[in-house]
Amino acid sequence: MPYLLGLDVGTSGAKAVLIAEDGRVVATATEEYPLHTPQPLWSEQDPADWWRGSRAALRRVVQESGLPAAEIVGLGLTGQMHGAVFLDAQDRVIRPALLWNDQRTGPQCDEITRRVGAKRLIAIAGNPALTGFQAPKVLWLRQHEPEHYARVRRLLLPKDYIRLLLTGEAATDASDAAGTLLLDLERRDWSDELLAALEIPRAWLPRVYEGPQVTGRLRAEVAAELGLPSDLPVIAGGGDNAAAAVGTGIIRDGVISSSIGTSGVLFAHSDAIRRDPEGRLHTFCHAVPGAYHLMAVTLSAGGALQWLRNSLRALAPELSYDDLVRQAAAVPPGAEGLLFLPYLSGERTPHRDPLARGAFVGLTLRHGVGHLARAVMEGVVFSLLDGLTIMRELGLDIDEVRAIGGGARNALWRQMQADMFGQPLHRMRAEEGPAFGAALLAGVGAGVYPDVGAAVQAAVATTDTVHPDPTGAAAYARQYAIYRELYPALRPAFHHLAQLGA
Repeated sequence: MPYLLGLDVGTSGAKAVLIAEDGRVVATATEEYPLHTPQPLWSEQDPADWWRGSRAALRRVVQESGLPAAEIVGLGLTGQMHGAVFLDAQDRVIRPALLWNDQRTGPQCDEITRRVGAKRLIAIAGNPALTGFQAPKVLWLRQHEPEHYARVRRLLLPKDYIRLLLTGEAATDASDAAGTLLLDLERRDWSDELLAALEIPRAWLPRVYEGPQVTGRLRAEVAAELGLPSDLPVIAGGGDNAAAAVGTGIIRDGVISSSIGTSGVLFAHSDAIRRDPEGRLHTFCHAVPGAYHLMAVTLSAGGALQWLRNSLRALAPELSYDDLVRQAAAVPPGAEGLLFLPYLSGERTPHRDPLARGAFVGLTLRHGVGHLARAVMEGVVFSLLDGLTIMRELGLDIDEVRAIGGGARNALWRQMQADMFGQPLHRMRAEEGPAFGAALLAGVGAGVYPDVGAAVQAAVATTDTVHPDPTGAAAYARQYAIYRELYPALRPAFHHLAQLGA
């Protein structure tokens, strides 16, 4: 039986998964690495940490499987989107990579919009200029670190830097490339118009492939270190959300996924390009050849609950996530009138505001830790509901929601999503996330499956289902109406606080 590898170069660590042809997970391994915030709103990582973590995760998963190397027939890559890896003429890293949640590039986004035009940007790239994207990071480097910019000869996304070291080939896939703000969505290739407007050389950019295509073969010395075949095909793969969607079976209209990890994401497949004229949703290429997707992003989802736990640990060092969730579950839906805006890192959908701030609204003497925890969890799902509301406005007829990410393993978060979305929520049999989808794409590229649809049919299945609770749904509907009023009311205060350096 052939076996397939998927590697996810994530924000918190590198995860490798090895699966059988039928989707059975044989082994997994994760290697963590640090995130650096050298200044407020900045978010960076050292690509050398990705490389160390990726090699370690791949080595471990191969060793723990005990399989003969010859039975592993393909490796698919996925990873955090939007990051900028700047390389010199010798492919050496020039500076730490700027990540998807880095918010320093607001002025550069304004400059891109002036140079290209807001409507033209959405017409070509499907999205407005946002701080997380790769293109404004290039302009920031040009303006703020000209000595580094002068050395740049190659520009890669995070997973594609690992691909370069694995294979010696500079390549990317259409779904990840669509998050750079430099891709022509219709042509599924780099936009000469955008590159010219932003004065970015096309020679810096890698070749764009479709998700299941072979981009190169594992270098002999790397294969020897990892215990893998030296000619192992390395598949294009996809951005983390597109790869996760393949692993979740989001490959037809009407099926969406809801992911609560560090960030939160609603992902909807679309056979055709659907652009939000206001740019509130992302429109990207899918990892499925020729397909597209809509995506709503909450920057601080599980990250918001992590913030609360870490903050409370200063007083209660043993406090765990389970402790917080137990206390939250004891509080009724609506947290007895307490609301939370989860904009701890600014926000993308629907506000596109890097200066947005988190906020508890409605605090009283009655509220305790359980209320705080429940309000944070509900605020995250309200933010995702903002995205689902826009998808429905654009004519998407949603008939199934599939839960993935850390939130899928949390019964309270699953029930909140079912109640707020008004749809049954299905949990996946395999919960390995983007790495699982990357492995399926590797199977298509290696010839194990004829196409992505066949891969999903063979390997993807749901397990338990959570149905909406009418009482919770009614409470959330009342609360959501108030939630939607808060950002417009607080936006001036958020921006004034930003001017004060808060």
